Amino acid sequence: MYDVCVVYLVRERRTWQGRRTEVLLGEKLTGLGVGKLVGAGGKLEPGEDPRAAAVREVAEELGVTVNPADLHPISQIAYPFVDKSDWSQRSFGFVTRAWTGTPVATAELAPRWFPVDRIPFDRMWADARLWLPRALSGEFVEATYSFRADGTMV
Repeated sequence: MYDVCVVYLVRERRTWQGRRTEVLLGEKLTGLGVGKLVGAGGKLEPGEDPRAAAVREVAEELGVTVNPADLHPISQIAYPFVDKSDWSQRSFGFVTRAWTGTPVATAELAPRWFPVDRIPFDRMWADARLWLPRALSGEFVEATYSFRADGTMV
């Protein structure tokens, strides 16, 4: 099982209807989960801690800079792949409301803002609907979700 990180940028936005909280998700353009909506993130490099990896991945995948102190842990989730063990991973999740720059599309991720009350879970990994709303509301989530290589949750 290898370690990965995932980061959710969250912002408050004023609209003609009032204030709205939005989360940045990106369509995955390469690797495991192509086509799904995900937070920015990826594998930890040897000797790298999850927070440092999160800062690096956000810069690489969204073109923005995050201060490590502005990353707030929201989850630690194990993802065993029952029929493809080399895909199994442990994910360290973070949320941030502070960054420098404007998120842009890269070769890995095409970002888009979504209201937190209208996250398109049908376009995400199946586990997201089970834990992401809780984590975005401030709860730290520790869980295990098993998958098959075809992307179905066991």
